[in-house]
Amino acid sequence: MEVSAGMGELIDVAIIGGGAAGLAAAIALARFRRSAVLFDAGDPRNAVSGHVHDFLTRDGTPPAQLYAIGRDELAGYGGRVVESLVTSVARGDHGRFRVETDGLGYLARRLLFATGARDELPDVPGLAEHWGRGVIHCPYCHSWEVRGKRIGVLANAPTAVNQALMFRQLSEEVVYLAHDGEPPAGEAADQLAALGVEVVTGPVAAVESDAGALSGVLLADGSHVALDALAVTPFVRARAELLAPLGVEPVELLLAGRAVAAHVSAGPTGATPVAGVYVAGNVAEPMAQVMSCAAAGLQAASALNEDLINTDAAAAAQRQRDDYWGEEAWDTRYREHHRRFSGNPNAALTEEVAELRPGSAIDVGAGEGADAVWLAQRGWQVTAADLSRVALERTAAAATEAGVDVRIVHLDIARDDIEGRYDLVTASFVHVPGDLRRVLFSRLAAAVAPGGTLLVIGHDLRDLQSSVQRQHLAEAGWSAEHVAATLDDTWVVDTCEARERTARNHDGEPATVHDAVLRAHRR
Repeated sequence: MEVSAGMGELIDVAIIGGGAAGLAAAIALARFRRSAVLFDAGDPRNAVSGHVHDFLTRDGTPPAQLYAIGRDELAGYGGRVVESLVTSVARGDHGRFRVETDGLGYLARRLLFATGARDELPDVPGLAEHWGRGVIHCPYCHSWEVRGKRIGVLANAPTAVNQALMFRQLSEEVVYLAHDGEPPAGEAADQLAALGVEVVTGPVAAVESDAGALSGVLLADGSHVALDALAVTPFVRARAELLAPLGVEPVELLLAGRAVAAHVSAGPTGATPVAGVYVAGNVAEPMAQVMSCAAAGLQAASALNEDLINTDAAAAAQRQRDDYWGEEAWDTRYREHHRRFSGNPNAALTEEVAELRPGSAIDVGAGEGADAVWLAQRGWQVTAADLSRVALERTAAAATEAGVDVRIVHLDIARDDIEGRYDLVTASFVHVPGDLRRVLFSRLAAAVAPGGTLLVIGHDLRDLQSSVQRQHLAEAGWSAEHVAATLDDTWVVDTCEARERTARNHDGEPATVHDAVLRAHRR
């Protein structure tokens, strides 16, 4: 078994707890080639139990042997175990988690807590010494082993009557020990009496033993009740201390208005309200048996893997977008050409702005500056903004050559608002992915001063049928109506149309294309 010692090593999932839930999750993730590390302090809840029951194909297996088998399976898929106590867990940078063990640190993208629970036993002398052997709690876990024996049920929880009825299925010699409570009444008393369950009143003073085995209980009045097994209901407390710094606190599980457990509440997949943090096993389900815990670990592993798959796919798509839409991509496109565009202003701009009184203007997506220079030559106080610094250098050079002043601003319109308000906000053929289209339009509109004009020009979607092929047109194109639909009733739409013009296709032949033109002014 490989034991990692990687300080600061980045892993997909840190699984804290090496019981059935943790092992099942680790195996499932390893089979999916995930870098999951299982942290095991070697302190399982069922360490005192002699055997695991109701586990398909493994019934009667000692817990330590079951976990050893699980570790061997995990090793077969290249899984790793760190045999160490996790001392702290904290949220780190970039949504990652810092997992600290004895002197070692790990970075994890996701966390799975399979830390289990502690059984807090009733305070009866001698009881703890027989825990997991003569003192039992789960009828399903111990059913066959106590069949036909003398079984006492200590009434220390609201479930005591139901527990007595369940053990009555296994033996005709069942005693209900009322202990500190009142004896059953009404229907409950009738059911116990009908099934021959003896009810003994008075506190249990001690658990007795003979030759190391449980032999009965001593009552406070000095009388003895001979027994072979004593069923109790421990308070099951989730081992959730490590979760508190992450903002996850256990909640009480109530039965008949009485707290019987404290557990971490989670959804069916084990996801907690804290993103990236999952739970499985007894830390979430106090009453779950070993096989149920293993199933919960598998369920959580499936959800974790799907979470990571979706996250990685989204990141890959974002990288692909950045490769096409990002600043570096646009810088590269401009560097590939001495001049990428014609150097002439857009025809739709010159037509729509010709009659406007010059004032302050910003050209968003200014490119190599043809529109900005044209506006400046007609008396506008122009700011040229673009994502590409290479393009802005060319805009500055064009303004100098033309003898006009143009203010240069580097702007990522998909990420940042436009500073200031302008009499004219214009954007010609600004390319953004489809899901950012409304962001683009709203930021452009927000930058228009009262009484000012918004002019947005783009590639109309009807050009998908044109012989002039534009990459990503289906995502980057829009209609003028798309823009108009984002404006509220403080706007008056002056132009909203698809305007034809002639361009050259890739074979150098003339072709008709359409510009989506939206001009509006703020009331």
